[in-house]
Amino acid sequence: MGKILGIDLGTTNSAMAIVQGGKPEIVENKEGNRTTPSMIAVNKNGERLVGLLAKRQAVTNPENTLFSVKRLIGRNFDDSDIQEDVKLMPYKISKKENGGVLVKMGDKEYTPREISAMVLQKLKADAEEKLGEKIEEAVITVPAYFDDSQRKATKEAGEIAGLKVRRIINEPTAAALAYGFDKKKNEKIAVYDLGGGTFDISILEVGDDTVEVISTNGDTHLGGDDFDQVLINWIIEEFKKQEGIDLSKDNLALQRIKESAEKAKIELSTAQETEINQPFITTDANGPKHLVMKISRAKMEELVGDLVSKTMEPVKKALADAKLETKDINEVVM
Repeated sequence: MGKILGIDLGTTNSAMAIVQGGKPEIVENKEGNRTTPSMIAVNKNGERLVGLLAKRQAVTNPENTLFSVKRLIGRNFDDSDIQEDVKLMPYKISKKENGGVLVKMGDKEYTPREISAMVLQKLKADAEEKLGEKIEEAVITVPAYFDDSQRKATKEAGEIAGLKVRRIINEPTAAALAYGFDKKKNEKIAVYDLGGGTFDISILEVGDDTVEVISTNGDTHLGGDDFDQVLINWIIEEFKKQEGIDLSKDNLALQRIKESAEKAKIELSTAQETEINQPFITTDANGPKHLVMKISRAKMEELVGDLVSKTMEPVKKALADAKLETKDINEVVM
């Protein structure tokens, strides 16, 4: 029997693993990385780029680079969350005849599941090259809060990619399985999973080779992308105050700011302050303008405070549904 590929199809990045000798092992992609950006693009020559290659050219080709498509999969175009993305995304999102979502890349329109399938195709091909054997089956993780439509669309994406999807499992369950491999004692754990585009909180019982989900809650439209967006908005406002220029309608500038915001967010995890520096961000009658500003961790925490607070309500609901209090939780997996 061939190997079954475990795939974490993420909003921002995706990863894959196999089980070797009873233990999970991450499979690196073709580029030698443990994660693959969940990005697809078509360049000016009509060539399709997936993963890192798509990410590298996103700044210069924003309207033909698709990212965070997981936020759209299995959703209706008229959903308020999707309408928010229509305003924010540099690529075009439109309504399908059946009320679903279409995204434009190059001169063609695709469903989110078709785009997700392209990411899965790359993961499958890279795994086959790395392992030296054909991969035909997979297990794909989804946020615990995904509804039937989102789960079905994810499974179909796997099938389009040429995979027999053995199972769709919840991301927190997958995390708990990894956590519980060498755990013998019975414990109640909370898995706080704040991903690129979705937030899940799950309360689980782990022990004796079993993982049972007691309760789950979350927000299918809350994640790192939203944290980035808050920082992007702040950068745009600060630049507007400094230079009197609104960069929010400049797609090229927006992509560069997005890149800087993501980098700053990561740096502030370890540093107290970081600099955002994008030379020649725009130009006016007086010549080129440079975007240079500093942001502290304290300021970042202030900006994202509401988003962090937004995760607390699902946590309280999950605990209440499990009929537990915080003192009953043995471990928290983040």
